[in-house]
Amino acid sequence: MANRFWCGECGFKTPWVDTSEGLLRQLEHYARRHPGTTPAGQVETRRRGPGARHGWLLLTAGALILLTVVAAWRH
Repeated sequence: MANRFWCGECGFKTPWVDTSEGLLRQLEHYARRHPGTTPAGQVETRRRGPGARHGWLLLTAGALILLTVVAAWRH
């Protein structure tokens, strides 16, 4: 999974990176732009890999195929 860290003080956001890299970049940003402020904001998470974006579609298609097979078997 990749994360993108958003600054709680301004519009800064990190690129999509792993957690440790994102935290480091956010800390560097706060030290440079907001010295003395505790880092805050939000973290956006993105899944990687096959099926990460269309998992719901595969699940729905599987359910429809299963229903079709069950309906055909009952007749």
